[in-house]
Amino acid sequence: MSVLITVKIKGDPAAFRQALADRADEFVKISDSGRTAGAVHHRFGLGDGFVLVVDEWESVEQFQQFFSDPALQSFIGSVGGAPEPPEITVCEAVASPDQF
Repeated sequence: MSVLITVKIKGDPAAFRQALADRADEFVKISDSGRTAGAVHHRFGLGDGFVLVVDEWESVEQFQQFFSDPALQSFIGSVGGAPEPPEITVCEAVASPDQF
């Protein structure tokens, strides 16, 4: 059973968008580490004053271990994330007939 996880990080979406272009190699390395750690799917979204991460993980424990890495937390701050704790939502992933 996998889990869906959203992480809403307050911060500067414009700085984050620029970091996606300027630091693409770092994002790829983190993505590769996430897949090795148990990530199944990953996307970003930008909103008014926040970045939204939408992930699917094999387990919440794998996500927690990955996300608590001090190097990752430092990276988040360096690409526009605010220092305050993010809003994290975890739920069970379920299949549905209308899924695409």
